[in-house]
Amino acid sequence: MHKSVLLDSVLSHLNLVQGQIVLDATVGSGGHSETILKRISPNGLLIGLDQDPEALKRAAKRLEAVGGKFVLKHFNFRFLDEALSSLNLKQVNAVLLDVGVSSDQLQASDRGFSFMREGPLDMRMDPTQDQTAEHLIYGLSERELIQIFGELGEERYAGRIARKIVQERSKRSIKTTFDLKKIVEETVPSAYRFGRIHPATRIFQALRIAVNDELNALKEALPKAFGSLKPGGRLAVISFHSLEDRIVKQYFVHEKNLGTGKIMTKKPIEATEDELKNNPRSRSAKLRVIERS
Repeated sequence: MHKSVLLDSVLSHLNLVQGQIVLDATVGSGGHSETILKRISPNGLLIGLDQDPEALKRAAKRLEAVGGKFVLKHFNFRFLDEALSSLNLKQVNAVLLDVGVSSDQLQASDRGFSFMREGPLDMRMDPTQDQTAEHLIYGLSERELIQIFGELGEERYAGRIARKIVQERSKRSIKTTFDLKKIVEETVPSAYRFGRIHPATRIFQALRIAVNDELNALKEALPKAFGSLKPGGRLAVISFHSLEDRIVKQYFVHEKNLGTGKIMTKKPIEATEDELKNNPRSRSAKLRVIERS
């Protein structure tokens, strides 16, 4: 079963009590929501959103076993205001955003998120959308690929890998995760190929972020999430790489400077050694929390 990262820290910083209304705008497989629902039951309400219909199915089973009041809806978290409006709600007591890809998604070979498993170059968190990673590989120019790999993946060999893809896409198939992984391995220097991090890691990260427009979604979601809070309500955001964390930090500082928010985490909270042993995925997770004044 998917293990939720920084669970204890999230619960303690959201400061939950029975009877509250809580929005988990990235419910995933329901790990955080399961414990949140227990904390706010029997009179509280949990609202769970996710753009992945399969995740909603997994979450529903998990939350049904808990009992209590909950509602799950198929929404990208960038549209959380529309989701709340559809429930005739304007404000909630707490909001959680966990903006990383889930282990369930990574382990599903047919979703194409991981170069460790062979599958189609898909990477859509919402399988109802049109654009896939394959569309980007075949549809973007060399310059556009360099930009994505460099900016979203922070890949040092972005230019070399992009040129190789453009050269090869008319000669051979680049339709599976292993096809792309092989091209990356063939392109980078051997010393880099056998380094601590596999050379395809940043390329896959960049494509996933681009396919799902993740950074823009986060930028749109933050003011909506903060704006939906009742006074004293808290917004917790878990991010997994520096690009996301920078966006969250800058937004929180913005609200603090306006006098509308109080930052509850001077530094981002990271996993303890014990959590790292039990859940290696938590290694790059960072939690920031802000309270609405």
